[in-house]
Amino acid sequence: MATEHKNDDGLRRQNRSNRTIAVACLSFFVCMIGVAYASVPLYRIFCEYTGYAGTTQRTEQYSDTILDRTINVRFDANTANGLPWDFSPMQREVTIRIGETTLVKYQAKNAFDQPSYGRASFNVSPGRAGAYFNKVECFCFTDTTLQAGESMEMPVVFFVDPEIVNDPDLKDVKTITLSYTFFPIEKPQPVAGAGAQGNGS
Repeated sequence: MATEHKNDDGLRRQNRSNRTIAVACLSFFVCMIGVAYASVPLYRIFCEYTGYAGTTQRTEQYSDTILDRTINVRFDANTANGLPWDFSPMQREVTIRIGETTLVKYQAKNAFDQPSYGRASFNVSPGRAGAYFNKVECFCFTDTTLQAGESMEMPVVFFVDPEIVNDPDLKDVKTITLSYTFFPIEKPQPVAGAGAQGNGS
């Protein structure tokens, strides 16, 4: 009998230990998922603030200084699998003065026979140049809908910060490449109340 009680006690302790380990593992797994989801927007904010990983800067002001030195800016366009769009820059390259505000356009066309939906992300190379590439207007991170066969022009207004010439790692850079990639997204949800307004008209 004593042996049986010892065995039962041992089994109970083992079961409690297993449950504790299982709960700890589950808690760790849930925490890691939370960190993963939180890290995406935090990483994006960090990149936009610092220019890390080729992320450009957003600004509402034009440069008040334009240098005599010029730089080439190339434009690249990509479309992820699952989005039937023809997407390309309307100009492949421009030569501008550093600090000069410039307008270029991309164009997207839905080659599918139904509406489709996309959102663009971007980066700049060399990556360090992202800290000096300032966009005043752009279509990135905006949900875009194209009807069947529809085409759309998408403007980008930007300038290269004159401070780039004071960066020892970029002093010899002659060309910067701005690259956009469109990804498919789910159909955007209608704005609340839009249907009611339409019925009342």
